[in-house]
Amino acid sequence: MSKVWFITGTSRGLGRSFAESALERGDRVAATARNVASLDDLVTKYGDDAVLPLALDVTDKAGVATAVAVAHERFGRLDVVVNNAGYGLFGMVEEVTEQQLRDQMETNLFGAFWVTQAVLPIMRAQGSGHIVQISSVGGVAAFPSLGAYHASKWALEGFSEALAQEVAGAGIKVTVVEPGGFSTDWAGSSGVHADPNPAYDQVREAIGARLGDARYAEASDAGAALLRIVDAENPPLRVLFGTEPIEILEPIYAQRLQTWADWQEVSRIAQG
Repeated sequence: MSKVWFITGTSRGLGRSFAESALERGDRVAATARNVASLDDLVTKYGDDAVLPLALDVTDKAGVATAVAVAHERFGRLDVVVNNAGYGLFGMVEEVTEQQLRDQMETNLFGAFWVTQAVLPIMRAQGSGHIVQISSVGGVAAFPSLGAYHASKWALEGFSEALAQEVAGAGIKVTVVEPGGFSTDWAGSSGVHADPNPAYDQVREAIGARLGDARYAEASDAGAALLRIVDAENPPLRVLFGTEPIEILEPIYAQRLQTWADWQEVSRIAQG
């Protein structure tokens, strides 16, 4: 049976790939973007019976509730909800302004939270549904110049893991997707950059050297991977997209385990 999707941030990048993959196989999609004109080509190619374009800024809680209600009224159900809207904020912790931090949280964290809250009553009434949160390898690891971005994604992962336990009995599934580097404009026109502090110039140089060796996967391939997830009888709570994340995370987790083991004596002292 075909599925009905609600996807945020479908104008380009991963969100566009998810929407196109779903539509290609005959599913229906409520596609959202801040600029609804960016969705015209989807409607032209797949038809207005399959695509519902919705203008949405996920930081607008009332707007989120309205968009979800319109999509539900149009299609009668919501099977897969993908919280994809987000952007990167680049700057050392000392460089990021309060407003930049708040804006990052409003989109990457609160936007996903509002959508999740809005769709849960619908999915609970259906007795089924799948919420997919697009996180990042940066949701479980951290790198210099991305502290604010990491804060938003680590928070997304935390509430999503709690959510999965809360709604399991209602037939609702939750998956956190953790992509590595993909060829999107996340670090380009979509990104926000804090004003640089010269005290961190050497750190920036080291970051630039590392990024020069980075490998980026094609965003168009991510859609097929997500179809495998949403069609699975028992989908994972967390899944990495791309080969790069496991290479990054294995040594990080090994180091964490070793550090906890090395400091067990202090851990016992703290207990009294």
